[in-house]
Amino acid sequence: MTIYNLYETLTVGCGDDWAAYIQHEFVRGLGDGTLPRTSFQYYLRQDYLFLIHFARAHALAAFQADTLEDLRQSAATVSAILDGEMQLHVTFCAGWGITEAQMAATPEDPANMAYTRYVLERGLAGDGLDLAVALAPCIVGYAEVAAFLKSDPDTVLDGNPYREWIETYAADDYQEVAWGHAAQLDRLLAARGGPGRLRALSKTFHDATRLEIGFWQMGLDRA
Repeated sequence: MTIYNLYETLTVGCGDDWAAYIQHEFVRGLGDGTLPRTSFQYYLRQDYLFLIHFARAHALAAFQADTLEDLRQSAATVSAILDGEMQLHVTFCAGWGITEAQMAATPEDPANMAYTRYVLERGLAGDGLDLAVALAPCIVGYAEVAAFLKSDPDTVLDGNPYREWIETYAADDYQEVAWGHAAQLDRLLAARGGPGRLRALSKTFHDATRLEIGFWQMGLDRA
């Protein structure tokens, strides 16, 4: 696997919190199918709202892009969210009799508001690199979560009600978008100030990772 220098530096700098995110109890419950349905349903409805804000954040990243390559990367991610991830959520919930209109009308959980507004604030207060780093634990982290589950001997796919979720994020199209974002971090770092920015970027990445942990926990707490 290609090593993306900034992304690797940021994940290593996160220490135990990165493993706590990638291997969270919620994630393991998805892998072996034991996650309570109420937890997953609450997570999905909140994540549907979450993705609307993250699509806007990636649209902001497109606006901030200095190069056509970065503009295309951000546009591809917006498309992946709107045409892929959100449809997965709609399909799951439709099977339980929950309509998309009901999902859109779901009140936002405080954990959801805290995370999405933090990312948007980083993009508005900073530049494209600040925003890309704030987004990375989500977009690249989910690719790592899926890879972890696919390799974990405790994961059970046959008969697992969450198999489609796992396979969506493990699929080549999502992995390509996610690791494209990791590569974009190196381009932006080279163009926007160099290693002197690492301390602030590491804090942003760590903050966003802790907010991701809180998002998983939000789902578990509804069991």
